[in-house]
Amino acid sequence: QVQLVESGGGLVQAGGSLRLSCAASGRILSTAAMGWFRQAPGKERESVAKFSWIDTSIYYADSVKGRFTISRDKTTVYLQMNSLKPEDTAVYYCAARSVPGGTFVYWGQGTQVTVSS
Repeated sequence: QVQLVESGGGLVQAGGSLRLSCAASGRILSTAAMGWFRQAPGKERESVAKFSWIDTSIYYADSVKGRFTISRDKTTVYLQMNSLKPEDTAVYYCAARSVPGGTFVYWGQGTQVTVSS
């Protein structure tokens, strides 16, 4: 089992920045990738950024490229969010998967990010 706890959400004005953190515990070495997802009210959950432990590849959604940066240390994954826009408002979730290319099966509780115009 892997436990994930997000922090760092909040209210920020458009153009501002936030850094989200995801602290991982448990069988961290069993994970193949970690990522950040978000879900806005009335919308489906979408992938924002993903990092692979296997080949160190990084994925960003087109909507956040150039503004968001995913990084990690041994037990924490970060999401630096710059130039925030109102459309970035959502609950952000950290997730992990054990199988390369498989389903993300471990999820945090989520942290709210609200960007005011």
